[in-house]
Formats: sequence, C-alpha cells, structure tokens
Amino acid sequence: MTTPAPDKLRSPYRLGPMPLQRHMIVVDEQTVHAPRDVMFRIACDVLAWPDHLPHYNFVTFRNRARDGGGLVEMSANRPFGGPLDWKTWWLSEMSVDDTIPNIRFKHVQGITTGMEVEWQFLRRDDPNVTHVRIVHAWNGPWWPLIGRVAAMAVIGPIFIHGIASRTLAGLARAAERHS
Repeated sequence: MTTPAPDKLRSPYRLGPMPLQRHMIVVDEQTVHAPRDVMFRIACDVLAWPDHLPHYNFVTFRNRARDGGGLVEMSANRPFGGPLDWKTWWLSEMSVDDTIPNIRFKHVQGITTGMEVEWQFLRRDDPNVTHVRIVHAWNGPWWPLIGRVAAMAVIGPIFIHGIASRTLAGLARAAERHS
C-alpha cells in the first residue's frame, strides 16, 4: 500500500496521556537486543506486522495521518494450541510520537472499544538494547453486571496479554534480525 501525498493526510490524532485510572491494566514488556530507533521503526510500521507475526490476519489503514498513525483496522488470532484459534478484530485511532518515542492507540470499534494502549521504547545503558513496554488500560465492555469482571478475569489476561505478548516477541525478533 502506498502512502498518500502529504496534502492528503489527515491531522494526527491527539490521544493525550495514557489514562491509568482504569479497572483493567495489562502490561507486557521485553528487553530487545536492538537499537531503540530500529525497534521503534518496526513497531510503527503496522502494515508490515502480518509479515512478522503469524497470528496477525491483516492490518489496514482507513485513513493515514501526518505523524505515521491514522485510523487502523487490525485482526489477529489468539491461539489456544492445536487447531483452536479465536479471531479478534478492532479499529483504533493511532498516534506516533517520534520525539519520546511512543505509539498510542485508542480502540474505537470492536469488543475492546474504549481501550487505550501505549507502546514505550526505553533506552538502556547499551545503545543496542531497548526495553519495550506495552500498557493496555480499559474499563471493560459495557455488559451489565459482568463487563468489568470479564475484562479483568478473561479478556485482559487471556486475550489481550495472549496477543500482545506474541506481538511484542515477534516484533522484537524482527528488530534483532534487522540489527
């Protein structure tokens, strides 16, 4: 997919600081043996995620923003071993800040609507090592009586962690191969 001309790109989404006062917080982190700019660049290139990640079905932009983000549609499988996979889908606003650097997502459609996600890329003493931290914050689906419990007991630890940990590990392998 080609990137639209700069005059055709929308303004970046302004997602603001990560809201951490949510009922469910899921954190996945990993030390990656690759320079921060390499890991950040690979993580920002969400269209290439399916090339690096066998559990991703597709990633498409519905619109692109000048910061490299935009409105992005994603689908991934949560594998449970053997032939058992659970297909997931969501639509997110995505913003990229290459000065920090970080990537932010806000889910605007799908079962995880309202979830906020932040990818942080932290330097270590060694310039060839990066610590990546992914934080998911959410109050859960709007299901009467069980939404919060479902988020904290099932959706967060089984689905979100199950997909995010595989995503981080796969992108870390890609960055380490590239370095």
